[in-house]
Parts: sequence; structure tokens; C-alpha cells
Amino acid sequence: MAEITNPALMSKSQKVAALLIAMGPKNASLILKNVQEEGEVEAIAMEIAAMNKVSPEVINAIMEEFYSIFQATGYISTGGVNYAKTLLKEAYGDSEANAMLERLVSTMQTNPFQFFNNADPQQLATSFQNENPQLIALILAYLNPDVSAGIMGNLPTEAQLEVAQRIAKMDRTNPEVLREVERILESKFSSLMQADFTLAGGAVSLAEILNRSDRATEKSILDYFEINDPELSEEVRNLMFVFEDIVYLDDRSIQRVLREVESKDLGMALKGVKDDVKEKILRNMSERAAAMMQEDMDYMGPVRARDVQEKQSFMVGIIRALESSGEITVTRGSGPDDEFVS
Repeated sequence: MAEITNPALMSKSQKVAALLIAMGPKNASLILKNVQEEGEVEAIAMEIAAMNKVSPEVINAIMEEFYSIFQATGYISTGGVNYAKTLLKEAYGDSEANAMLERLVSTMQTNPFQFFNNADPQQLATSFQNENPQLIALILAYLNPDVSAGIMGNLPTEAQLEVAQRIAKMDRTNPEVLREVERILESKFSSLMQADFTLAGGAVSLAEILNRSDRATEKSILDYFEINDPELSEEVRNLMFVFEDIVYLDDRSIQRVLREVESKDLGMALKGVKDDVKEKILRNMSERAAAMMQEDMDYMGPVRARDVQEKQSFMVGIIRALESSGEITVTRGSGPDDEFVS
């Protein structure tokens, strides 16, 4: 794709993709992880991979657009839609004010406390432990159910029961009180993202984002590409290391990795993987250790996919760290038939 120079011709997914590129891979991966709309992650990922270059002028224009949306949202929160329209028209004129409000209607989220949906539920639970149970109940009632469940699961048992009871008995909340509580909490808990203005997109950018994403997001996007754009899928895979690529490591490298992984974590990571991955790992353990590992895995029984993905991501992180330090060599995307010659 040629350099993008006109934001007016860009789709919503393209604008989001450009903004994520500007934010840098770490922040972009956190945002992608929390996109809830089905198919939206894959669409954004496809746009990131397709972007070769985004001009600084376009990035600035997109940021101004998002800023105007946030500004309009603030006006609406303060005095309603009519109040916002009056202020925006005074500042920008009729045409621009109407455009800003239209963009806002199509993009703003109606539920409060949405900034918490982008945070780690376990960390939130720790932060909330000293808060009033009624306040916690109010927040959980408005968050994405998966996020609320994660927070609830990490609260102390006594707090769980009290918060659950308050949610069940909760009725209507005054909108003005709700907005004020949201404003205070956002100031107290949310952290500002530091923008890393990296303008290059493409497969390299997407690979960097996926390398920092959770296992479920990584798998979802790569599986989608495998079906819809096999060439792009191969290009991205060649630029990153995924758990299944362990089969391409040499025996010395695998043995080095295994020294950094506890047996219980390794057993969890190997649950449900393809036979070639499991065999590659077990073959690099002593016969006794391999037998004990197999017994431990059988003894585990069914386990949550999320736990398996977490341990797999942990192992991939170890591999990348060892590669960065020069202790092992990772040949991305190579097959078993690849050889080294002198």
C-alpha cells in the first residue's frame, strides 16, 4: 500500500490501525486484547499489516479527530447533547460541530467506567480491596462481564459475597452522581499512555504487537490470516516466534529453555499441544523426567485453556529473552528440513 496521505478516505478500522501503530506495540497489544466486538480485532490487524507508511500529518489528523470526540464527550457529560452542540458550534462552526457530534455518536461507548476494561482484572482487584463494597459493586455492574468476573474472582471471599449481594440489590443510579464517580475514579486509577510515534506499519509492526499480545489474541489473528490471507500469515509468522515454533529449536536451545521452566508450568503449557511439540520437549528430557512429566500431565486432567495459554506465553517470553541475550538462536519460520552449511 502506498503512503496514506488523506485521512478522509480512511475507514474506521484503518484509523484505529494507524493510531495503534503510533502508540507502539506494547500499548497496541493491550488495546487489541480488550477489543470485544467479534471480528473487529482481525479487521484491525489486517489493516495494520497492510499499512506500509502513515504520514505524520495523517497521524496528527487522526489524533485531532479522536481528541474532538473526547472533547465532545466531555461537553455532553457536563450539560447534555444540546449544551455540547452549542459550545462546539461557537468554537468550530456549524459544519465542524455537526461532524464532531456525528463521529461521537458512532464511536462513543455509553457505559461508564469503560477505561477499567483495558486494565488487568487481578491488579484492579488488588486496588479495589480498600474501596467501599458499594463502589466496587457499582463498577462491576457496568463493566464487561468477563472483566467483572476476573475482578470478582480475585477479591477476598468475604468481599466477593458482599459485593455480589450489593450488585443483586442494586437499582438505578443518578446519572450525575455516576459521571462524578467515573471522573474521580479515572483520575485515581487510569494511567496515561505514552505515545511512541512509530509511523511504519506492515507485517513487522503487526508481528511486534502479536509478540507482546496474550496467547488467545495471537492465535485468533493468526488463524484468521491463515484462512483469509495465507501469504500474509506466513510473512507475519516468519517475523515472530509462536509456541508451536519450539519444534524448530535445536536440542541444545530447548535444553537451555527447560532450565528456566518449572515442571508444573511446563506440564500446563504442554496440555493439548500437537504431538510433535510435546515429543520435541520430552525428547530433550531424561527418560525418568519425561515419564514423570507425562504422569503429571495425565494427573492434571482437564484444565482451563486460559491457564494453558498463560504458561505458553510465559515460555515464549523466556525463549525471546534467551534469544535477545544471545544464549540461543531462533530461526523463525524455518522448517525441519532447513540445514546449516559451512
